[in-house]
Parts: sequence; C-alpha cells; structure tokens
Amino acid sequence: MNFRIRQLIVLAALCLASLNGLAGQRIAVLDFELKDLTLAPGIPSEVERTAGIKAMLENELVKAGYEVVTVSSEAQQSANAGVGYLFDHDDVAAKLARQAGADYILVGRLHKPSFLFVYLMGHLVSARDSQLVGNYISEIKGSDKKLTLKGVEDLVVKIDKTLKAIKQP
Repeated sequence: MNFRIRQLIVLAALCLASLNGLAGQRIAVLDFELKDLTLAPGIPSEVERTAGIKAMLENELVKAGYEVVTVSSEAQQSANAGVGYLFDHDDVAAKLARQAGADYILVGRLHKPSFLFVYLMGHLVSARDSQLVGNYISEIKGSDKKLTLKGVEDLVVKIDKTLKAIKQP
C-alpha cells in the first residue's frame, strides 16, 4: 500500500511539472508603431487606434493563458534608434525582453498603406537566442474598434499556434 501511494505521488508530481512547462510563458509587448503611407499621415484617430493596440493585445494574451511582462516606455524609447528600428532589430528587442524577464517579446506595427485597410504586423522574438520565431500579419478593413479587436484576436491565435508548436518535442 505504501509503495502504491508513493507511485501516485510521483505520477501527480510529473503531471504537474508537465503542465507547468506548458503554461506561464512570459511575453512582453512593446508599444505599436504607426507606419502611415497615406496622403494624410498621422491623423489623430489612427494615432489613437495604434496606441490602443498594445492593451488589447495584452488582454487577449492573458485570456489565452500567457503571462504579460511590462517593458517600460522609457526602456523602449532608449533602445529605439528610430522609426522601425526595433521591428528590424531582433537582437535589440530580445535584450529588452531579457531585461524585463520575458521569454518572448512582440514588436508591433500598424502599417497603413490605404485609407480602406491596415495591416497589423508583429514580430515575435525569443529572448533566449534573439531569433525571430514568428512574423505575423492580420489585415483589418475599416477603422472601427471592433474590427481592430478582431485583428488583434487573429494575431493572438497565430502567436498561440507558434508557441504551442515550439513546445512540441
């Protein structure tokens, strides 16, 4: 009987360790950058929409079971050497993730080539080895907040799929 109880305890511990390995991945999300290529760039409503994407994304990541880690705006600004710099330099983004204690960092951009649609773009970078593990694009047609949220949800589905594939042996 005593041997049987020990077996059950060991089995339970292994199950908990296995679950712990899949849960709790820490993701840092940087402020999104607006890249507006239209004839009227930087209108206040687009600037406001872009500023709201980070919070939406963090909320959706938490719902999906990830732990969101904060990178201060000061740290992001200090590391950013110009428009598009962090989006194009995975090594610098990964350093921000490591400093914040994150496993991954998402660098995002709202790319607006037209008044009719935008592309929500994201680079998911591993803090451990500074490698780009995911390059995502979600098209959003229109500027309604509900449509933006749908684009964010689509981005989180793609991120989740990538991270689950990485965890597979």
